[in-house]
Amino acid sequence: MAFSDRKSLIPSFLYSTASVNCSKNLSTALDNHHGCNMDSSPQPSIFPSSSPVKPFLIPAPKEGSGYKVEMYSPAFYAASTIGGILSCGITHTAVTPLDLVKCNMQIDPAKYKSISSGFGILLKEQGIRGFFRGWAPTLLGYSAQGACKYGFYEYFKKYYSDLAGPENAVKYKTLIYLAGSASAEVIADIALCPFEAVKVRVQTQPGFARGLSDGLPKFVKAEGAAGLYKGILPLWGRQIPYTMMKFASFETIVEQLYKHVIPTPKEQCSNTTQLGVSFAGGYLAGILCAVVSHPADNLVSFLNNAKGATVGDAVNKLGLWGLCTRGLPLRIFMIGTLTGAQWGIYDSFKVFVGLPTTGGAPPPAQK
Repeated sequence: MAFSDRKSLIPSFLYSTASVNCSKNLSTALDNHHGCNMDSSPQPSIFPSSSPVKPFLIPAPKEGSGYKVEMYSPAFYAASTIGGILSCGITHTAVTPLDLVKCNMQIDPAKYKSISSGFGILLKEQGIRGFFRGWAPTLLGYSAQGACKYGFYEYFKKYYSDLAGPENAVKYKTLIYLAGSASAEVIADIALCPFEAVKVRVQTQPGFARGLSDGLPKFVKAEGAAGLYKGILPLWGRQIPYTMMKFASFETIVEQLYKHVIPTPKEQCSNTTQLGVSFAGGYLAGILCAVVSHPADNLVSFLNNAKGATVGDAVNKLGLWGLCTRGLPLRIFMIGTLTGAQWGIYDSFKVFVGLPTTGGAPPPAQK
């Protein structure tokens, strides 16, 4: 497909054909905080450079001239937000059948004793269509969450890096990844929580509602609007550690892959190789995410399934070992695949609009 055809698929505000003229203040900021090696790192504000200062622009793929996305500009954050919508909305909706079985195993382990029997019971009782019950709140909820998760992560990562200064940003980069992802997830879960509450109720109580359109008003009528946020604390308890692990471990794994496994420096690798590294790093990070966040995931399912349920009720019924292990193998497979696909989609979109893939070994800090 020609680039002229491809660019029409992306909102025009993601690109600018006009040349960029830096003001004195912007030049000073770039001199203090930004590097100019476009290929070495997707985090130019963290690492200083001694090269002459110029606007940090990333050329769109296979582009000769014209369309460019400036790092940390409104267009950059818009691209990150759209990439987050695509990565989370598509992947979570695609694994709805796995999520449905997992939730029912957590809520009713006596009936749904294993993954295979769970699929068999759902198929027998609800047919093929039953495997996608709750897809609408899943699509909308995780699209909203992905927009905030990835968009705000890029924002907070730069913000905390600038606060730390160039030398400390390199030295404490993992802490910056953790702080940036945690801050982003607090906001993302506020967007997700109402949809998650309806999704769990629709998936685990047959007959409650067909989906979001009738499930949301029925839920609000039964428990009030505040009931949609009944699970916000366990959701934060699940998602914040999950996202901190997801982003920090991904950044670290990708850096180590380029340092010890890939024989070619990142800037010399093809887009296909870089996207393969993104998927592999995402899958490995997803396994760690699943283990860390699984007890809270069981709590979210339990609390959203029954009116008036408490954390104490969940512990008494499931036990501490049950909270940590029930449904875990399925969730490891689901979250590993999900996280790998999310990073693959997210970085594919970044490459599509002319941005570098996420992660990689940073240049050493200058002394």
